[in-house]
Amino acid sequence: MDQRVVLDGVGIDRRTEAEVVAYVRDSLDRGSGGLIATPNVDILRLARRDEDLRRQLATAELVVADGAPLVWASRLARAPVPERVAGASLVWSIAAGLAADGRSLYLLGGAPSFFGRLEGSHRAAKALVRAYPGLRIAGHASPRYGFDRDPATLDAVCRELVEAKPDVVYIGLGCPRQERLADRLRGDLPGAWLLGCGGAIDFLAGDRARAPEWMQRSGLEWAHRLSREPRRLAERYLRHDAPYAMGLLVRAAVRRR
Repeated sequence: MDQRVVLDGVGIDRRTEAEVVAYVRDSLDRGSGGLIATPNVDILRLARRDEDLRRQLATAELVVADGAPLVWASRLARAPVPERVAGASLVWSIAAGLAADGRSLYLLGGAPSFFGRLEGSHRAAKALVRAYPGLRIAGHASPRYGFDRDPATLDAVCRELVEAKPDVVYIGLGCPRQERLADRLRGDLPGAWLLGCGGAIDFLAGDRARAPEWMQRSGLEWAHRLSREPRRLAERYLRHDAPYAMGLLVRAAVRRR
């Protein structure tokens, strides 16, 4: 494992996206799996006061910087992360690697089915198979929101997923729900990789659009999302995440000095 840079108590792997995919593929060849965590500013902020989330990030086999401020902070700390590794990008590149190896994928998350429309995870799976015909879909599910608060429903979803025996699982439920579920599944799927991917299944399904590439490269993807969903995201981004990001950069600079 490459040396990690520690940002606010969370170790971040100094790996490129291509290196992450290669590591996952090599591990699957050896019969071992693990957890890929993709913390951004919001997840780092939540981890400061959520002990379970801190533990889950600390025990993940791979932790990558899904946020430009984390990359900037690592540079200020003189232990630079080579690039941002977004969950919304990893869902494509990992699927490409799985297709090349003839391996399988399970998708959990996305919009539930309504009025005859296919559930989001199903549409996301179809998009990936169109892009990578060699990819095998072990299964998919888009349970109703809050399913994980009902023990019987949660048990049924987990049982179906485990019985599918996938090589990789995309869990797109948002933080910290996806991290809690991945933590539960790790013992039942020791040979599989689990990726908490936030809203990436919605992107794959076409229910949401990612920011243009220039905004992704310049660290402005948050502004694009805010313009699309101001009521849902304004308080989180402007009241909580922006001040935290500034503090993260200041703390990294002080640490360097």
